[in-house]
Amino acid sequence: MIFILEYIPAAVVFVLGLIFGSFANVVIHRLPRELSVVKPRSFCPSCQKTIPWWGNIPLFSYIFLRAKCAFCKAPISPRYFFVELLTAVLFLASYLSAGWGWKLLFLFYLNFALVVIFFIDLEFRIIPDWFTLPGILLGMGYAVLNPAVGWQNGLIGFLVGGGGFLLLAYMGQLIFKKESMGGGDIKMAAMLGAFLGWQKLLLVFFLASLVAVLTFFVIRLLKPKSLADRLIPFGPFLVFAALVAYYWGGALISLYTERFLAIR
Repeated sequence: MIFILEYIPAAVVFVLGLIFGSFANVVIHRLPRELSVVKPRSFCPSCQKTIPWWGNIPLFSYIFLRAKCAFCKAPISPRYFFVELLTAVLFLASYLSAGWGWKLLFLFYLNFALVVIFFIDLEFRIIPDWFTLPGILLGMGYAVLNPAVGWQNGLIGFLVGGGGFLLLAYMGQLIFKKESMGGGDIKMAAMLGAFLGWQKLLLVFFLASLVAVLTFFVIRLLKPKSLADRLIPFGPFLVFAALVAYYWGGALISLYTERFLAIR
C-alpha cells in the first residue's frame, strides 16, 4: 500500500498535465484565429457542433472516437492527442525534477507555454506575446527565488536573449535584405534567458541553430521546391533546445568544460 501511495502525486501531476494539454489544444486552435479561448465550449472545427463532455476526455476520447468527430465523422488531427500526451509528460518530468513546491508552478507555466508556442509557430509562424511577455516576468521571478539560477544569471540571460537576438535580427536584415527573425523570437529568447540563465541560454542558441541548419539541409535535400520563398519558423527549434538545456544542460556544459580544459 505504501508503495502505491508513493506514485499518487506523480499520477495527479500527469492527469493535471492532460487537462492543461486539452486546454493547450484550444489555445493553439483559437488564439492565432483571434477567437476567445474561454467561450464558447469546445466545438468541432468541421461541423461547428459543441463537443459533449465525453468527447473531451484527454487521450481517451481520441481513441474511443477513432480520431473522428462524433457527429460529422470528420478526421481529428493527431496533434490533439500528441499535445495532451506531451503536456502531461512534461508536467510529470517537471515534478520529478523539482518535486512539490513553488518551483513546480513556474515550470508548469514554462512547459505549457513552450507546447503552445511550438505548435502555433509551426503552423502560423507567430509567437504570441500572451505567453512570452508574462513569461519574462515569471522567468525573472523564478531566477530570483531559485538559487540554482540566481537573479544575476537570470538578468544577464534576459539581456543576452533579448539583445542577442535583436542583434541577430538586425544583422540578418542587412545581409538578406528582408526580415530574418521576428519579434516573437526575440521575446521568447528573453523569456528563456530569464528562466534558464545565460549559460544555458548560450546552449539553447547553439542547439537550436544546429538542429535548424540540419533540418534545413534535410528538407532541401528531400524536397528542394518546398523551401521556395518560405521561412522555417525558429520557435520550434528554440522549444526543443530549451527542454534539452533545462533537463540536461548542466551535464552538457560540464562535459564541454571538462573536454575543453583537458585539451588546454
